[in-house]
Amino acid sequence: MTGLLRWTALAMAGAMALAACQGGTTGERETGGDLGDPGDCVTVDMAVSSEKIDLLTDLAGDFNGSDEAVVDGECIFVRPYSSASGGAMTLLSQGWPNPDADGPAPVIWSPAASSWGAILNQLLDEQGESPMAPADARPFMLTPLLIAMPEPMATALGHPDTPIGWADVLALANDPEGWGSVGHPEWGRFRLGKTNPNFSTSGLSALIAQYYAATGKERGLSTEDLAQDEVAEFARGVESAVVHYGDTTLTFLNNMARNDARGTVLTYASAIAIEEVSLINYNRGNPDGVLEPGEVLEEPRIPLVGIYPKEGTLFSDNPFIILDADWVSDEQRAGARVFEEYVQRPENQERVLEFGFRPGNPEVALGPPLVADLGVDPEEPQTTLEVPPPPVMVEVLERWEEQRKAARVQLVMDVSGSMADPAGDSRETKLDLAVQAAVQALDQFRDDDEVGLRIFSTNLGPDGQDDWIDLVPIGPMSENRTALQERLEGLVPVAGTPLYTVTQESFRELRADADPAKINAVVLLTDGRNEDPRNDDLEAMLRSLTEGLEGQQSPVRIFPIAYGRDADPAVLRRIAEATDAAAYDSSDPRTIDQVFTAVISNF
Repeated sequence: MTGLLRWTALAMAGAMALAACQGGTTGERETGGDLGDPGDCVTVDMAVSSEKIDLLTDLAGDFNGSDEAVVDGECIFVRPYSSASGGAMTLLSQGWPNPDADGPAPVIWSPAASSWGAILNQLLDEQGESPMAPADARPFMLTPLLIAMPEPMATALGHPDTPIGWADVLALANDPEGWGSVGHPEWGRFRLGKTNPNFSTSGLSALIAQYYAATGKERGLSTEDLAQDEVAEFARGVESAVVHYGDTTLTFLNNMARNDARGTVLTYASAIAIEEVSLINYNRGNPDGVLEPGEVLEEPRIPLVGIYPKEGTLFSDNPFIILDADWVSDEQRAGARVFEEYVQRPENQERVLEFGFRPGNPEVALGPPLVADLGVDPEEPQTTLEVPPPPVMVEVLERWEEQRKAARVQLVMDVSGSMADPAGDSRETKLDLAVQAAVQALDQFRDDDEVGLRIFSTNLGPDGQDDWIDLVPIGPMSENRTALQERLEGLVPVAGTPLYTVTQESFRELRADADPAKINAVVLLTDGRNEDPRNDDLEAMLRSLTEGLEGQQSPVRIFPIAYGRDADPAVLRRIAEATDAAAYDSSDPRTIDQVFTAVISNF
């Protein structure tokens, strides 16, 4: 872990000692609902983590224009938009440099957990700047981390009568019979979905819980504990069951929903580490937690059940942070306080409950949808784990780098002629920015990961007849790191885009040599659409990605990046879905650094 990732992780570790609540993911900004024109009102822009954008949009819509939306005789207009916790934290630490791309600089920030505010303040302190996030921000709503499992699998393990925890996950992960050890060989091996702890605090919370489970403690985790051989063995055993990592749990939930629809959910993932509210949303038929206009919810055929780990868990507290930033005026700050009091009212906290969260206002009692019918238990968790001190957290993250599941990845880069187009207003081309991002992302791989580089376009090779060339064969990063950087930096644009052919063949070759002990994946970056008349049958290409699997999971996953505005996101999304992966959008080439980093977080 180096550069930006390392300082973010270390700052996160320090912040974790200041906050007993975790949550949040990284990702691209999404807009909220259309709240209209603020006119001459005091505008209070609000950046919120995506899981609560619908709720905040509803509350702001009722607040704006009401008799209460007034401060010192002026009207207040609150304008929420979705910005992932980690991404917003980074932008705030940089002074929110690009509001056109990232949304207006916020007056209010509500990440998934207070820890993000502490991370921000630590980063600012390291830069010699004043803190921006008050340490006493009130929780807006709460939700605990849990292990979500398809109901038949939870039942097979004895739920709800038998307590289940991380030790049981380890036992199944290590058992060569997999689910056959509890009478269900048809479900195959145990598969776990959880996020990368360097990007997602739900992943970090799961990692903390695993280490506590390994030591048998609920508090007082020490560096001496982490150094024990049996603790390291426990951690490696849990990580060995991981399907892949990632920057957000939404990848797993959306893939769960697709597999449920086609009857293969029991062979996709046996369990995923997510927050309680995400489980409620999934069982309601809304796996991504965002209701699009006209969207019709369809409950899953097989619901998920919430397992509150018997060893204990942590909470996300969703704080309401009024920023102490240069761009926030006294009038905006006063307007933000009025809105804060509004959302804390019991009647509005009851709406928090309707959305599946636990109210931040303790005056509001728990009730539906926190009910067993939606897979949750309001009486749980019984144990809240203590957040370890900074030195321990630093070592937790460093040891995860050593203990995580290894990866075998083919990087497939588009070098078609359109990659020579300018990237925005700068003199740099799209290929220039893509190469810079890919080179930077190489730092995320460790030495025993295996990575190769393939380029594709028409008219490649000595005779101009090839559709792709392997510039660096797949091999250990200990041997390939320098060659990958050098060959990436030497790329030049060529001709057309044989997208279907390179996708199909890259998948086929990696599948033939798939290593079951590693995460096997293709990272496919393209800025165009298929331009190959010899292979223009999309449906046939997609069928080839699932051929012979017979309801089992693909041993190889394809993570496409739609790069620039001429790419075909719909096609790339179908490619990702066919292999139960995720597609990424970098339609603005200036975002490719963040997007490439998010893609590599899956490994």
